[in-house]
Amino acid sequence: MKRLDGDYFKGTISIRLVKEALHNAERQGYEINDLLTQAGIAPELLHTDKTRVSVIQYAQLWIVLADAMNDEFFGMDHHPMRRGSYTFLSKSVLQAADLGKALSHILQFLNLVLDDFSSTHFVQENYAYIVIKDSRQPKRMFSYATYLMLIHGMMCWLCGQRVILNRIQLKCAAPQDDSDYRMRFCDDIQYHTDENYIQFDASYLKIAIKQDKKSWHQFIQHTPYNLLVRFKNPNALSHQIRKHFSQMPASEWAELPELAQLFNMSEATMQRRLKQEGINFQQLKNEIRRDLAINLLEQTALSLQDISGQLNFHDASAFHRAFKKWTGISPGAYRQTKNDNPQ
Repeated sequence: MKRLDGDYFKGTISIRLVKEALHNAERQGYEINDLLTQAGIAPELLHTDKTRVSVIQYAQLWIVLADAMNDEFFGMDHHPMRRGSYTFLSKSVLQAADLGKALSHILQFLNLVLDDFSSTHFVQENYAYIVIKDSRQPKRMFSYATYLMLIHGMMCWLCGQRVILNRIQLKCAAPQDDSDYRMRFCDDIQYHTDENYIQFDASYLKIAIKQDKKSWHQFIQHTPYNLLVRFKNPNALSHQIRKHFSQMPASEWAELPELAQLFNMSEATMQRRLKQEGINFQQLKNEIRRDLAINLLEQTALSLQDISGQLNFHDASAFHRAFKKWTGISPGAYRQTKNDNPQ
């Protein structure tokens, strides 16, 4: 059996985040089903919190919402971030000498555009901090995460590498499930704190800007998709295991004892580190298979039997039962919703 295409290991996005993205549009009277259909997401998928969508679908929803609302911040601030703002910002920071000066420019721009957030950054000893001040009551985690993704994604792109975040502290309440946020940003996210800040190593601020107009065109052409997949938390053991499994067929995936040995750690250490990330080994394998299944159903015309084989199920009925347990919907129904709601 051939190796599974690495493109299908980009992961998936929780339907909860789809609902979060739609929250303000719905409050403002937009027709949610129409927006979802334009993004290639079946409205029926909103009926369960268990299912997920592909990163491509979520990125398309981002574009659909921004176009419909003329707001790249989805109505989450009292002042809209007009369409084209992020394109203008990303081009305007190309002339910065280093990441520190670029970050100052990014935050100044966002402070001018948005009313509810006002951010500064400073260095203390070996650490840099971005402090976010709320002009009103703390917002939902999704708002802070979207704001941070716009900033952090641009920082990573400008310096040509992942800017590893050490810690995030937020005033808001913890969401029901923050696993997607931890996968994207860092493991250490704290809630109900006295202030909002993001901490990372100050050495990043001295990195020279490595982008030009040619690479800028590529960046904008693939935004927001690249913000969702290119700069995930590389220190997460679960992310490293996903990457490892992407190099081989599902039938060759190692079990825990062998995998721990490959990663030069004991079984107990691997289990402990995964537990710190809120997952166990079997859950992780199931999530990888689930994400692969969703992307294969979404992006290919493979039969359910073929997908079942690629994911190393004994037969299609076993795949059917597992997929419905993972997502609350059968694989056939999931594919049918896509066919009924073409992008």
